[in-house]
Amino acid sequence: MNSPSIYRGRFAPSPTGPLHFGSLVAAVASYLEARSRDGEWLVRIEDIDPARETPGSSKEILSTLEALGMEWNSKVVYQSRRNKAYQDALSLLEQRDLIYSCVCSRKEIADSSITGIEGPIYPGTCRGSPLHEANCSAWRIRTDNNLIEFSDALRGRVRQRLESDVGDFVLRRADGIFSYQLAVVVDDAQQGITHVVRGEDLLNSTTRQIYLQQLLGYRTPAYMHLPVVVNARGEKLSKQTHAAPVDTSDALLQLITAMRFLGQTPPAELIEGNVASFWKWAIKNWKPETIPLKNVTLSPVARKF
Repeated sequence: MNSPSIYRGRFAPSPTGPLHFGSLVAAVASYLEARSRDGEWLVRIEDIDPARETPGSSKEILSTLEALGMEWNSKVVYQSRRNKAYQDALSLLEQRDLIYSCVCSRKEIADSSITGIEGPIYPGTCRGSPLHEANCSAWRIRTDNNLIEFSDALRGRVRQRLESDVGDFVLRRADGIFSYQLAVVVDDAQQGITHVVRGEDLLNSTTRQIYLQQLLGYRTPAYMHLPVVVNARGEKLSKQTHAAPVDTSDALLQLITAMRFLGQTPPAELIEGNVASFWKWAIKNWKPETIPLKNVTLSPVARKF
């Protein structure tokens, strides 16, 4: 692991399609947080689930970041190449009898549980089951009801009790795919990430990740959860909501628009410059305290400078 004295942030897109404006906002904010503090900015491709990946999108995302003048430190990390690291973390939890096999279907869980902060809470049906390698079983982590809290740079204090708010959650699916919650915790720790800047849609995941960090003996990064960019129907921009790709033929306009979404006030004359002059101004004038706290709607009018 790397020294915590160096600010080290990251941008970690999933390659489910081209980079869209919502992801660009997260990339710009994480980049400026790092560069304004003379820190490092890493890129990680979260391609842990092949079924969700769009062929060629990893390369396209990286090309888009390059066209926008965003430079990363160190080699790009691909989650698809890190299964051993995730299995090693699972083995440590297994040694402490903290994970167990679960054969419950989604319908069974929905029919026998109460609703928590993100849907049905797993009722603990298989808690007494031993851990085994059967392909038909998922692996869950035992949670407790101890209070987990952290201070988010934008949201303030966030508190959850996992057992009652979330329940025992999956670390490895029945098809053998490692969960996002486990992979992101292992990757952030091994890359020495000190600060995580990402969308508010991942805010409720943070206590699960802190819980795993504590169990695995990892440091907990500082967190900042940004407002999510939504469409006119209030839906988060994504492949599923048909979000348009970032137009790199007009990179400067895209970057300036992202800054405005983040509550910044780029001067009108910035549009007459180039990408390099934009970043010089943006890094010098970055003010995270002006980022809005509520989600922002993307509309044709809003995207005009």
